[in-house]
Amino acid sequence: MVKNVCVLTATRAEYGLLKNLILRLQKEPEFRVNVVVTGMHLDKVFGETYREIEEDGVPIAAKIPILSKQDGAVGMSETMSNALVGFGHFFAENRQDLLVVLGDRYETMAVCIAAMNERIPIAHIHGGEVTEGAIDDAIRHSITKMSYLHFTSTEVYRKRVIQLGEHPDRVFNVGALGVENILSRKLLDKSELEESIQFKLGEKYCLVTFHPVTLEENSGIEQVNELLQAVDEMEEYRYLITKANADAGGRAINERLEEFAETRRGRIYLTESLGMIRYLSAMKYCSMVIGNSSSGISEAPAMGIPTVNIGDRQKGRIQAVSIVNCEPETSAIKGAMEKAESEEFRGKIAKTLLLHKQSGALPSECIVSRIKECLLGEDWAEIDLKKKFYDIEFDV
Repeated sequence: MVKNVCVLTATRAEYGLLKNLILRLQKEPEFRVNVVVTGMHLDKVFGETYREIEEDGVPIAAKIPILSKQDGAVGMSETMSNALVGFGHFFAENRQDLLVVLGDRYETMAVCIAAMNERIPIAHIHGGEVTEGAIDDAIRHSITKMSYLHFTSTEVYRKRVIQLGEHPDRVFNVGALGVENILSRKLLDKSELEESIQFKLGEKYCLVTFHPVTLEENSGIEQVNELLQAVDEMEEYRYLITKANADAGGRAINERLEEFAETRRGRIYLTESLGMIRYLSAMKYCSMVIGNSSSGISEAPAMGIPTVNIGDRQKGRIQAVSIVNCEPETSAIKGAMEKAESEEFRGKIAKTLLLHKQSGALPSECIVSRIKECLLGEDWAEIDLKKKFYDIEFDV
């Protein structure tokens, strides 16, 4: 019997990480893969990035608009409400045997609630991680508790999911999907990248992404202004900047970026989305990654590229030695950039085993294998959503 496997994607970065997994699932004759697109993918303000999925030849089973037009906490709540209702109807009308989700976004949690209400098992990728500066942290752990299967990127994160009460038999350390992309995708050379974006990157450039810090009230514009002042003063570089996501304050940050880039053409290239191949290609040749995106914590170290990680958004994640943390202040950002570019720091990176280095089977292969065992294998009993809390004995 063919099983319906629903894969959710709401953002450009999320789809880039899920793409290999989607393609691998589609090769399995026992699965009917339903890619459901929502969130920022469907909004003009954020680049209508569902077109990248279509260009990849990946069939889209449904497009469910949910994104609020408001830029703030109320907007996030409205988006979650829209997702809960929209996906509630979708799951009721289109029965799924499994929902696959990645990460920690607020709209993803709402979709998981709708799936839980319909008694659809959930497979969660990248659980157990910590980001103390964002609401993503609480959302990620909440999704873990709603999920049946768990695929983490490190053993530390696997143990944390088990600490949350999930049975070890359903928690698997598979590695990072972003690193798999680096290993398995043919990237553009620098001239091809420049031609693709119609922008000369010059001898030295930085790749920049700055998202709202959702547990810090009204900090987004103030912090991005500090970053842009550093960009102005570090004039030996050109800058390739990708816009912020749809968290509270994201639209305001993007308006400020547009205003900034407009008066600095030739030094600044600003875009809603590069797509996975161009983004990783840009990372491969850049001097450093700057901002507060998770790609600076995972993919950049795997490429041997320094990261200037600004502020607390990624605080708590396991970090490689290639990451320089700094406060969201101009002088601190400049100092971190100078350190990241120094010969001493570069030499230190070159001699160190970097985080998330893959060995053995690729993450997408491991995930597909475990999903097949769960949905099709004789060794698995029928899925029982009445999960028992797995207690750990320890002294406190």
